[in-house]
Parts: sequence; C-alpha cells; structure tokens
Amino acid sequence: MGDGPDDRTPEPRTRSGRQTVTISFAGFNGAWATWIGSRLEREGHRVAYQRWNPSLGIRIDDALHDLLLAPGQVLLVISDSYLQLGPRDHEEWDLAVREVVLPHEDRFAAVCVTSSALPGALAGFSAPDLTAVGAEEAQRLLLARLGLAGGGPEGPDDAADRLPGPRFPGDVPQVWRGVPRQNTRFTGREQLLSDAYGQMLRTSMVTLYGMPGVGKTQLAAEYAHRFASEYDVVWWVNADRRSTFRQSLAELAPRLGLSTGAEYGERLRAVRGALSKGKPFARWLLVLDGADEPDQVADLVPSGSGHVLITSRNPAWGEHNSVLLEVPVYNRDESVAFVLSRAPRLTEGEAGQLAEALGDLPLLLDQTAGWLSDSDLTIEEYLERLNTGLTADSVTVSADFPLTFRTAWSILLAKLRESFPESVDLLRLCTFFAPGTVPVHLLRTVTVDGVPPHIAGLLTDPMTWNGAIEHLRQYSVVRQEYDRDDPDRVYLYVHRMVHQNVRGEMSAEDRRTFAAVARRALAEADPRRPAETDLWPVYAEIVPHLEHADSLDGEDPIGHELVLNCLRYLYLSGEHGTGARLAEQTRSAWQDCAAVPRETLRTLDHHYANLLRARGEYRRSEAVSRAAVEGYRPAAGTVAGRKFLRALGSLAADLRALGRYDEALDLSEQVARGYERLGDADPQQLLSARNNVAVSLRLLGRYREALDIDRQTSDDRKRLLGPDDVWTLFSGIYWATDLRLLGCYREAAALQERNARDHVRHIGADHPQTLRAEHNLALCRYRNGDRDEAGVLFARALERCERVLGETDPLTLVLAVGNSCFARAYGDIDQARETGESVGRHYERLLGPEHPYTAGARANHALILRDVGEWQQAQVLAEEALATMTRGLGGGHPWTLGCAVNASGLRSLVGDVDSALSLSGETFSRAREALGPTHPLTLSAQVAMAADLRSTGEDDEADRVEESALSGLSRTLGPEHFHTVSARSRSRPSWDFEPQTT
Repeated sequence: MGDGPDDRTPEPRTRSGRQTVTISFAGFNGAWATWIGSRLEREGHRVAYQRWNPSLGIRIDDALHDLLLAPGQVLLVISDSYLQLGPRDHEEWDLAVREVVLPHEDRFAAVCVTSSALPGALAGFSAPDLTAVGAEEAQRLLLARLGLAGGGPEGPDDAADRLPGPRFPGDVPQVWRGVPRQNTRFTGREQLLSDAYGQMLRTSMVTLYGMPGVGKTQLAAEYAHRFASEYDVVWWVNADRRSTFRQSLAELAPRLGLSTGAEYGERLRAVRGALSKGKPFARWLLVLDGADEPDQVADLVPSGSGHVLITSRNPAWGEHNSVLLEVPVYNRDESVAFVLSRAPRLTEGEAGQLAEALGDLPLLLDQTAGWLSDSDLTIEEYLERLNTGLTADSVTVSADFPLTFRTAWSILLAKLRESFPESVDLLRLCTFFAPGTVPVHLLRTVTVDGVPPHIAGLLTDPMTWNGAIEHLRQYSVVRQEYDRDDPDRVYLYVHRMVHQNVRGEMSAEDRRTFAAVARRALAEADPRRPAETDLWPVYAEIVPHLEHADSLDGEDPIGHELVLNCLRYLYLSGEHGTGARLAEQTRSAWQDCAAVPRETLRTLDHHYANLLRARGEYRRSEAVSRAAVEGYRPAAGTVAGRKFLRALGSLAADLRALGRYDEALDLSEQVARGYERLGDADPQQLLSARNNVAVSLRLLGRYREALDIDRQTSDDRKRLLGPDDVWTLFSGIYWATDLRLLGCYREAAALQERNARDHVRHIGADHPQTLRAEHNLALCRYRNGDRDEAGVLFARALERCERVLGETDPLTLVLAVGNSCFARAYGDIDQARETGESVGRHYERLLGPEHPYTAGARANHALILRDVGEWQQAQVLAEEALATMTRGLGGGHPWTLGCAVNASGLRSLVGDVDSALSLSGETFSRAREALGPTHPLTLSAQVAMAADLRSTGEDDEADRVEESALSGLSRTLGPEHFHTVSARSRSRPSWDFEPQTT
C-alpha cells in the first residue's frame, strides 16, 4: 500500500453501513475510551462501553470470553493498567489471548495507548499505538483496525457542522503544575471518579472528604491525570493554610500571561479575575489539596467556567456550595489488589491478612506494603510484631487514628533507623514544620553552630542529605517536590498522620533539639523587611510553620523578631484574620514567659491592636491600645517618646472607629505636637500624625481645617517621598474628599480622577487603597451629576472589594453604602433596599445602635422606605437617626444637619407641616453657622425651609427664601447642575449619609 503509516497495520476488510462496537477499557483510560467512542459515533456507528475490571477470582480467559457476549466488535484499549488489573502477569495474558482472542479474530480488535512492552501474544495482534500520532491520524488508524470506512453517513462536508467531541487524550493542558505523578498502582475508586466527573459537569465544585489516609490526594491526582485532556489549565495547590493557598494561586498569573506587578496580592486578584471570566482559558481545573478549614480559604476560591476539586477532612465544604463525595477506606478486593501491586512477593491470602490488620486504609497499605516488599519478615512475623507492639495507652492519638497505625509506624521507623538513621532525623525535623508541604530547603543553609553533630552532618553533607530523602521516598514516607522556577527549593510532603505519629514518639529532649533547629531555619529565612511586597512570598512560606517549630512559646529569643515580623507582614498583606489568631496565640504564650522582654510584649500588642482594628474589632483593639499607652506613659515632667506616641496614635485610631471623635482629635493633636518636639523624629511619622489630625477633623465635620492640613501633607509627601509613593497617593484621596465634602465637586472630581489613575498605575487595580480612590471618584462624579460614569465606578469598586476583602470588611461596608444611595437615587430601589438593610445590620452588630454610622444607615434606609411608600416607618427611622446623631455629635455636625433635612421632609410628607417648618428653619440657621451660606447642605436646608413655608401658607416668604437658595445654588454649583434643576422644579432635597474611612 505504499510508504507511511499504512505499513503498520494489515489491510483490513472494510465494513460499510452502521456497525456496533463495544469498547473494553480500564478505568484508568476512560478519557481514551470516551474519545474513541465519540469518533466512532461521529462516523455513524453505535458504541457500547465495557469497563475492564476482572476481580482476583476471575481468570483473564474467562473475562475475555464474557466480552464475546457484548454486541458487535470488541475493541480492547490496551494499556499498562488494562494488563495489570488484578494484577496479572504476561504469561497469563499470553495464554488467554491464544485461547480466546485469536480464535475469534473477527470479533476482537485492539488499539494500544502505552509505550510499554506488550505480552507476546498481544504484540502480534497488530494493535496500532494511538499515543504516537495526532488526533486525525489516530482516528484513521482506529477505523482501519476496526475495518470501518471513514466519512460517515453524513458525509465529510457536514463535519464542520458537528459539535466538537472530547479532546484528544494525547493533547496535554497548556498550563500544568503541582499535580503528583500518576500512580500506576492506582486501584479501584472507579465509581468515585465517575461521580466526581459527573458532579463537576453539573456544579463545577466537588469536595472529596474523609478521614486521613483514605487516599483523597491520590484520588484527586488520578482525576487530574485521567481527565487532563478536558482542560487547558490544571493547577494544584496546597490549601492547608490561607497564606500558602494565596501564594500558590498568585503564582498562576505569569503562566496565564497576565500582566501584573510583583506584589503577589495583585497577582492573586488578577488570577481570580481571569479564571472567573474564562480568559485566556475557559477550561481550567483548580485542585485544592488538604483544605481542612473551609472558612479560611473558601472566599478565595474562584468561580467561572472551570472546575474546582477539593480534598479535605472537613465536610463543612458543603456549606460553601460544593458537592460532597465521601472517600471511604478500600473494600477488601481493592485492598488486596493494591497490596499485591505494591508488594508482589506476597500471596493473595497474605495481602488479605495485611489489609485486615491495617483496616483497609490506603495510606497505611501503601507505606506498609512498600516496606514489606523489601523486608525479610514473613507476614506472620510482621503481624505478630504488630499485635504485640505498643500498648494502647501509648499509641492512641485520637479516635480517628487506629492503634495499628502507630504500631506500623514504629516498625517502619525501626527499619529506617537500621538502614539509614539520618532519614529518621530528617523526618523528625519535618515534624517541626507544619504537616503537608515542608520547605526542607530552608534547612540546608541553617547555621549549625551548637547543633548536635548527627544533625549537623545531615544538614551539611549532600550525600547524607540526599540519602535520607531517598530512603524516606523509598518507603513512601514522604513525597519529594521541587519548585519549577527554582530547582534548589526542595519540599517534602508529610502526611498529617505521619507527622503526628512521629512527633508524638519523641522524648522531651529530642523535641527541644529538633524544634531549635527548625526555629533557627525559619529565623534565618526571615528577610527582616515585612513591608516590602516583593518579599511577601517568603513570609507566606514561613508563617504556617511558626507554631509547629514552637516559635510561639517565647523561650527561644531567636523566634521573637521572627514572629513580630510575620505579624507585620500579615497586617500589611491583608491577612488580618490569620494575623489576629497568631497574635492571640503568641500573647497567651509570651505573657508569662520570663524569656520575653517587656518591650517585645508591647510591640506584640501594637501589632495585635492593628490587626484587630483592621478586622473591625474596635473595642478589643481599644483595650489593647489603652494598655500600651499606660505602659509607655512618660513620668511627670519628661518628654513623651516615640513608642508612647505610637501607642497614643493607635488609641486615637480606635476612638475614631468607635465614633468618639472629640477624644480622638485631642489625642491626634497630642501625637502631632509630640513628634514636632522630638528633634530626631522621623518626618514620615510626623506627616502621618498630621494626616490623622485631619482625619479626626473631617469626622467632626470641620472640612475646611481638614483640607488645609491634607493639602499641606500632600505637598510635603510629594517632596519627601515622591509623587508616586503610596502615602502621597493616599493624601491625594483625602485632599479630594475634603474638596467634595465642601461642595467643590468639579475641582474634587478633577483631582480624584488623576489620583485614581495613578493608584491603578502604581499600586494595582484591586489594591484596597485603589478601591478607596475609585470609590471616592464615583462619589465625586455622583455629586457632580455624572451619573452614568458614577454608576459604573460604584458597582465595579464594590464587586472587587467584596472579592478581595469580603462582604463584612469595614471598607466593603463603606463602598456598599455609596452603592445603595446611588441605586435609590437612580431607579433600582430593590437593590438599594437589600444592600441598605444588610449594611445596617452589620453596623449595628459591629458598632452598636448609638454609633453615628449605625444612625447614618438608618437615615439612608428611611429614604428608601419613603420612596416605596412606607412613610410612617420611614419617619420613625428618620427621627431615630436625628436623635442619635444629635446625642452623639451635637446639633451643628453636618451629619446631624443632613438627618434633620430628611426628618423635616418626612414630617411634611405625613402632614405635620408646622413641626416640619420648625425643624427646617432651625436646620438652615445651624447649617449657615457651621458650614457657611453657600455650602450645598446649607442651600438644601434653605430649599426645604421654603417648601415648608409654602405648606403653611406663607407663600411670599417662601418665594423669597426659595429665590435666595436658587441664586446660591446657581453660583455654587451652576444653573444646570442637577441639584439646582431639582430645586427649581421644587423637588424636596434629601441627604445621603456617607461613612468615612477612619
């Protein structure tokens, strides 16, 4: 037939018309079977599937005879898995092929999807290798081997109209990282894999959960390999800690071709956005391995067109929209088959005995059978040692861990000690890092002064080190992993059960010795610059291991600075929950530890207060800050030091958040004066102190004074730090905010537009500070009447803020208020109501019923109820808001005046016109005094007063007051501004409460 691929197969007799083909395949090759079936169906043929999984009690020739009962031709998809299921040897296959297949050559055909050598009889069966060619050539070889004509009943011209089938299994994902190598001994689990795949197509998120050691990770790896051809991206991350999960997910950014800065938080946000949009890849698989605390990582899981596969001990993932599939222990047939593949020297009966003793737990079967394969012990000797080993009270760890597990590990560790004792030392060192992925590369550069010689030799001698790792891998104790971008970064995966068992067997002296080495490794890995974003990946790697290295007990001074630096990193990187928990654990351990200096405890409390405040736990942060103030308070007649001023500034921030603005201003001014008196004060500290004075003034409604300070601070920061520094940009937000609150809308919008653009360029689009800048720009445009642009900005900033920080973060609540007010003003009243009610509940729970923000949320909600016709309830809320603001801030505060404008309008609406006039007249007078005659809020109060005068029959006075207000609005905002137009049409004005960042 000429040269080329045709020479590899005999010329078949071509069958025409619609044929039936039964595909016999091992579950391991399900993707190949699906692709083959789809290609046959596209040609118009009928397909039946028969999974090949003969049990140990069935001979291969009998199983092949059973296939003859299937309809049509039988196509064997030959692979290593197909040949070894059971397991079976080549001799048994040769006999079965000669006795069953060859006599029925007209019914059997085969294709090969492995490069391994085939049994002799099968090798002569002319099975073409589909893995060595592309999809179209593979189809041609397939049809030729079955003797089927191509082209199909629809004809080749219709091929373009057919729906695309499954991808060719020979195609690999364009992006692939972290997936453990495919286990050629993978056994059983076919129904679980089928269920996982089916559920994934329907719901996109599946969690494989179960007790430790049941093989969840192996099952997830098998899923990733088996269905790899379905995806363009397969990304495996260890999700046992939030920080490591964030780091691993952020590392996907360059692989997706995303253009981001070096800051990994920005990369994380870019990755989640790209996966959610399905660009550049719509078909992606994200595997979260070891995600045992869903509350810590669920908000980071992306959604979209791809799939998420989770392994976890915790079924609480069901509360996070994931389908749960429980992974049980093996059934006995699976256990026996697995043990025989791992330890071929054992008989089927011995494998059954071992499975019984180990409770069919896959992890234990793997580790123990692997050791037995190389051991001289008989199964009876092993079981005797197992049954007469440790006593129950010395091996029981928890209800989840059977007795036999620790006993088996004692035997395995004894074997390791005999063959290579350094491997046990390395394993013990690993248990002073967090279970899971252990960064053992940190140990290779640790200073060994004072380290016991046997450990020092392990760490410094490459041959000893590599030998220890190899022995641990040989007995399946660990899995070795490398950083793709840096091969010198070596990791060992240590299962939690292994971790706990090995650590639990150590003496107290050994624990102290190994913990000290781990602590030193972590401390020496600390770059000591937690504020530098390009070093955050280093801290993300260190943080999960602090507790396991006993760094939090405080006894070893080497860990003090390390823990403090990690807390600073967690605060700056936005990991406030993780940081607060770490700080709480550390405080509990350090408070009564004589080795921890008092000054170190105070620095710890400073970080703790910052983390609590960032989480919105203001009362707790106030208590911590107040204690720090008292601890640093200078003696009478002495000058306050920097640490006292730092503590005082933290307390002022707590008081601002709690709504105690006068006290906060007093403390902020003390701090600023204190830094001015310190001749060697850091100019940045002084500028920050002045900035905080302006924040307090703004919260008190003293906008002009705040503007003067913010303008000067912005200029000073530009000169000192440069125009693109993060703190200079932050001053720009405040400057524009002051202008907007003073009614200078056009000027504020122009300034904030530049500032927002610079934030995106220099910090990143999803940085929390950028979100503040864009929200402020939305407010500026909203007040300036640019409603279309404002609406887009409001929605975009809130969506990103919820995604980055969560729905209850203090900044998210600020942005949600602005969205609700905009939605109420421009038509989506249902959205406004839903958002407003949610914000109100959060503020009341977070801050209490008397806080100005809670009152402001009530005032906003009253306007929503007014617009939907619930006037009586609206008036109740408006009056409550007015009373609360008056009690807390006084009658002349802008927020109180705004609440009064709203309350007077509702009084008029329900017919209490005299009371409405009294309130609007009083509000106008107070506003003139507090804000000046041309401020927009003053003019709104004047318009309201004119309406109330007209309602009480005082038309002449109403006309005079109205004309004065319209003249002021035209001069201040312009004759075509929507406030001016609205007042001219005699629409009663209202006021939106806007919470400020503190």
